[in-house]
Amino acid sequence: MAARADVACFVAAVAACLAAAPAAAQVYPTRQIEIVVPFVAGGTTDNIARMLAQRFSDAWRETVIVSNRPGGGATIGTGVVAKAAPDGHTLLVTTLAFTTTPALQKLPYDAAKDFVPVTELASIPLVLVVHPSVPATTLGEFIALAKAEPARLDYVSAGAGTSTHLAAEMFNAAAGVKLVHVPFKGNAEGMNAILGGHVKVYFAQAAAVLQHVRAGTLRAIAVTTETRIATLPDVPTIAELGFPGYEISTWQGLFVPTGTPEAVIAKINAEAVAMLNTPEVRQRLSYEGADPVGSTPGQFTARVKAEFAKWSKVIREAGIATQ
Repeated sequence: MAARADVACFVAAVAACLAAAPAAAQVYPTRQIEIVVPFVAGGTTDNIARMLAQRFSDAWRETVIVSNRPGGGATIGTGVVAKAAPDGHTLLVTTLAFTTTPALQKLPYDAAKDFVPVTELASIPLVLVVHPSVPATTLGEFIALAKAEPARLDYVSAGAGTSTHLAAEMFNAAAGVKLVHVPFKGNAEGMNAILGGHVKVYFAQAAAVLQHVRAGTLRAIAVTTETRIATLPDVPTIAELGFPGYEISTWQGLFVPTGTPEAVIAKINAEAVAMLNTPEVRQRLSYEGADPVGSTPGQFTARVKAEFAKWSKVIREAGIATQ
C-alpha cells in the first residue's frame, strides 16, 4: 500500500509540473514589463523595442516600458537583464554586439549562459561601397587593386568592433587583402568621410547608402548577406562571387534571462512574431532598411551560437584589441 501511495504521489507531482507550464503562460504577465535597450534612444533597435512595447501592452493589458541603458559597449543594459528575475518581466532587445562583445572585453555576465534567445526581430544588410574615384566596378577588380597596391585602400568603420569594422576584417581574411582601418565615432561621421573621398571604402548599412548608390556618389560592389537584397537586386553577394560562407548582417534580437519558463518564452515569441507579420510593422522596418525575421527560439539560439563562434574567430585572427 505504501508503494502504491508513493507511486500515486509521484504521478500527481508529475501532473502538477506538466500543468504548471501552461498555467504560467496563462497568468503572465502579472506586473509591469521592462524592455531594456542597451543603447541611446533613437535608431532601429530602439524603434523595434517601442513597437514591441506597444504590441505587448495592447495584447496583455499591462504596462510595458522601454528603458534605454547605454554605456560600456552595450554591456551596462545587458548586465541589468542578466541579473533580473527570470520571469519574463525584464526583456532585452539588442544587436549583433551581443555576440561580438564577449570577444572584445571582459564582461560582468556570461552572454552565452545568462540569456535565452527568444527571436531574431530584424536584420539589416551591409553593402560594400567605394568612392567613385576607386577604379573598380566589380569585386574581382576591387580585390586585384587591393593586392596590387597593398595598404592603398582604406575603409571607414563606425568604431572598433562594430559590424562595419568586422565585415571588413572578415573580408580581409577571406580575400587575402589588407584594407586599412580608419575608425570614426559613428556611421554619420564615416559617411561624410567616404562621400568626401577622404576614405575610399565602406561596409555600410544598406539603408544608409542606398540613395548615394542610386545617385552615383557611391558605387556598390557587393552585399554581405547570403542572398541578394530586394533594394539592390543587381548587386551580387560576396558569397556568390567566390567566397562561400561570407555573411554578416546587423540584426536585432529579443532575449530573456536564463531560467525563464518555456511557456512564458513561447508566449513572448508568439506575440513578437505576430507583430513582425503585420503589414504596418513590415512597412516601418522596410523604411528603415531592415528586414523583419521572426524566428523561433530554437532557430535564434542556433544563430546566436554560430555568431559567438564566428566573431570570436574573426576578432582573434584580426588581432582586434580587447579590453
